[in-house]
Parts: sequence; C-alpha cells; structure tokens
Amino acid sequence: MSIVPAEAASARVRRADDARSGGDGGVAPLAPRARLLPALAAVYRAQLSRARVARIPLLFVATFQSVGIMVLMRGVVDGGAEARAVVAGSSVLVVAFVALNLLAQYFGQLRASGGLDHYATLPVPPAAVVLGAAGAYASFTVPGTVVTAVAGSVLFGLPLTHLWVLAAVIPLAGAALAGLGAALGLLAPRQELATLLGQLGMSAALLLGVLPAGRLPEPIAFARELLPSTYGVEAFARTFDAHPHWPSVALDLAVCGVVGVVSLAVATLAYRRAAVR
Repeated sequence: MSIVPAEAASARVRRADDARSGGDGGVAPLAPRARLLPALAAVYRAQLSRARVARIPLLFVATFQSVGIMVLMRGVVDGGAEARAVVAGSSVLVVAFVALNLLAQYFGQLRASGGLDHYATLPVPPAAVVLGAAGAYASFTVPGTVVTAVAGSVLFGLPLTHLWVLAAVIPLAGAALAGLGAALGLLAPRQELATLLGQLGMSAALLLGVLPAGRLPEPIAFARELLPSTYGVEAFARTFDAHPHWPSVALDLAVCGVVGVVSLAVATLAYRRAAVR
C-alpha cells in the first residue's frame, strides 16, 4: 500500500478544481446569453402557440364587434370618404383590440403575478421577450382584420383591388399598438390599472378611428393625430380611392413604423425596469 504525500494530494485537488472552473482558479463561467434573433423566434413561437389556444374566442369577439359597428354605421353613412374611413377604422380596430388591449392585460397580469421572474431567469435579451410577445399578438390579428376588411368593402361597395396593402398595415400598425399596449401593461403599478388603460386605448381607437375625421370637433381631431392607429387607418383608407396617392400611403405607413420602433423601445425599457424590481 503506497503512501501519497499530503502536498501531492492537495496539488491534484487544486488541478481538478482549476479544470472544472476554467483553469484560472475562479468561478466557472456561465453559459452565454442567447442571441437576439434565435431568442426572439423562440419567444414568438411560444407566445403564438399560447395565443392561438387562449385568444381565439376573443378574436372572434373583436371581429364580430368590428363587423357590427360597420353594419350600424351603414345606416348613417352612404359612401364616399366617410365609408372608406369606417371600413379602414373598423379593420384596424381588430388590431387595437388584440395588440393593444389584450397585450396590456397580459403584461399587467405577468407583472402582478410575478410571471416576469420566469423570463428574467432565462438567458434571453429583454428585447426578445417584448418583441416576441408583441409580434405574436399582432400576427394573431391577421384573420380578423382581413375578414373585417372584406366584409366592409362588400357592405359599402368599395373596391377590393388594393386589400394587399393590409400586408403592410397589419404589422406596422400592430407594432405601434402592441408596443403601446406592452408599455401600458408594464408601467401600470397595478394589474387593474393596466386593464383599464388597455380598455381606454381600445376605446380611443374605436371612437377616433372609426368615426370620420371631418365630423370630429377640432380638439378631438387633434387627439386623433396623436393615436398611433390613426396612420394605419389613413393609409388603408387612401387605398380605396380610384387612383390612390401612394406617396401619402407610404408616409402614413412610415409614421406607423417610427411609432412602432419608439413604443417597442419604451416597452423594452419598461420590461427591464419591471423585471429587476
């Protein structure tokens, strides 16, 4: 039986510890944080799957609500610019109901229940969490928005030629409204307040988006210009003209995009603030 000196045994233990800790005697390094795009894709798929299961009844309600509003307005609006405003506003209202209202409630609930702690423990960038959830909720509005736009066009006798512009209106208006909804949900100190703010935002999109701008009092018309969904409504409404002025459509969509970037950035900062508290 051989006897190993204590110094040799200690040296072996130190070498084993160094090998496990990276060779420098320090703490073993943590796994690197996930990159933004793969993390964003993972969060988007998870949120889309969750929304598809839990939000289908609410999407039906949003679509039914918008179609019902157009049926009611059909009795007081015959056609022309007012009909275009009603159809465009009702279509974007579906986006507001889901991307603004429901997302504000979702993040408000996460903050109140401690659900943000789960995301905070994951090695994903905060922007991936906000963008993934916002993108999933905005994507979830596509069927209802298309159904509303087609039904409104048929109801008011508007052309269906340029409905393809919804491929730009939905993501850009959805980004602006989803960023606003996420920010409201994360900044609200209480879950009930987040729900209230989401409902108020959707009501503003309803009143200021569906009603023709020419019939609004001047102070309310000014408030309408501050609402992100207004520019999506204007862009879509212009495409019902016989010869749409495409530079104006592009300008309205660009405003939606800029507001979307700003609102999502604010929501990301709000997420960082809420996750570390």
